[in-house]
Amino acid sequence: MKALAVFPQDRRFGVIDHPEPALKSPHEVMIRMLEVGICGTDKEIVGFQYGEPPEGSNYLVLGHESLGEVVEMGSNVTHLKRGDLAVVTVRRPCGIPSCTACAAGRQDFCFTGDYTERGIMKRHGYMTEFVCEEARYVNPVPRALRDVAVLVEPLTIAEKGVEQLWEIQRRLPWAATDANGKPSGRGRNALVLGAGPVGILGTMKLILEGFETTVYSRVPPASDVSGLLRSIGARFVDAASTDVPTLAKQMGTIDMVYEATGVSSLAFQVMEYLGVNGAFVLTGVPGHKPPVGVDTDKLMRDRVLKNQVVFGTVNASVENFRNAISDIGAFAERWPRALGEIITHRVPLQDATEPLSGKIGGIKNVVAVAS
Repeated sequence: MKALAVFPQDRRFGVIDHPEPALKSPHEVMIRMLEVGICGTDKEIVGFQYGEPPEGSNYLVLGHESLGEVVEMGSNVTHLKRGDLAVVTVRRPCGIPSCTACAAGRQDFCFTGDYTERGIMKRHGYMTEFVCEEARYVNPVPRALRDVAVLVEPLTIAEKGVEQLWEIQRRLPWAATDANGKPSGRGRNALVLGAGPVGILGTMKLILEGFETTVYSRVPPASDVSGLLRSIGARFVDAASTDVPTLAKQMGTIDMVYEATGVSSLAFQVMEYLGVNGAFVLTGVPGHKPPVGVDTDKLMRDRVLKNQVVFGTVNASVENFRNAISDIGAFAERWPRALGEIITHRVPLQDATEPLSGKIGGIKNVVAVAS
């Protein structure tokens, strides 16, 4: 079968013939891949910045943002049936007994660093025609979400970040809780850095959670990302014409920041304006660049005197995937046009090298593996 793979040692990538899988246990599922999203991680892997093939292979099949259809199941699989749409998680546990996170099914918090990841680290990804996987990592998706379910995995970044945010902010003496037991009252002014897919989906999640949300980003002149964001109720501020001090003055108190750019210099500049009791969520992974200057005394002083929290979040749990599927449904009901506009282009597998090489622009490009 066909697959899109990278050969790190040869510094090349392209469409190859890859062995077709087969079920090996009664707990596995065979999935026909329909669509795979392309993100910055994929572009960095084909740029040979990181990514590692499975043991014994000289190539890595790309792709971790999946949408497929179940075509075969092992005898012990009960929560899926043939014809179900499905999204598969990314990270697999390290298998080391002392790792309590992986033993608890939370390999997104793996202590050892010996985990593997589909399409990223030591495990082939989803940019191929068929995939076999253990059913516990496969999440059914309503058929009504066929056109947008490939966005589930990038949304899980926000799902995990917001999950941790609420856990951390339980420390505060909130005045009351809402009908869902979430804190209410103060603390609902959010700033999102970046208007790529992770930033836009994070904005939708924060609005759904009740935050007044501002997005700060540079946007190409031909793009209507600002209009998309305004259509869902967010405020957009163009970083090309507004500096960070002016942005902070316009916003007033910034209760939380959701960073989705990977630009460390911007993140630390904005961090200076985080409000009292605020939380700053880092999701980006900066490339290797020269160091930038930071006032470490002010950084430490503010964290202490203002009761602030800064944390990073990577990967996601099965529960985060399930919540993302539910929230994609909520987005589709509330903002159907805006959600659909996040996907700019769909390209066939044989043409996937074009968006991976950066030759096709847009918000989110998707590889259509099958119709």
